[in-house]
Amino acid sequence: MSKKDTIVRAVKRNGNLYREMPDGTEVEMLIPSCQPMTEEEVHAAALRDPDNPPRSSYAPGRLKSRPRVFIIRRALKLTLEEFADKFQIPVGTVRDWEQGRIEPDQAAKAYLKVIAHNPDLVLEALGASARAPHAAE
Repeated sequence: MSKKDTIVRAVKRNGNLYREMPDGTEVEMLIPSCQPMTEEEVHAAALRDPDNPPRSSYAPGRLKSRPRVFIIRRALKLTLEEFADKFQIPVGTVRDWEQGRIEPDQAAKAYLKVIAHNPDLVLEALGASARAPHAAE
């Protein structure tokens, strides 16, 4: 690259871009118009790019959604061990549910729904069941 072609700096004046040459002259730089692409152009560009295929209307089959128990636990701001202890579920079972190894059965799903809806009520009920019933006098 010769000194004649070297740009010292680019200057913007009146909305136009100029390049300043080493001899001090300014030459206007042509800027291609940037018009938004149409849907057809976007689709065609996506088809040409192997790393960026167009979006499909179908959900990706290889991606797993987070299990509901993970979402409930995070909403309650509990660790896995705290959640298992408070709601009297074995730690291994909660871990298996969260990691997708096993799916909760219908009773467990119902229990998780109740926990999600009103965790304080569940904790109150579990606390009451832990106490021994009073004998009638």
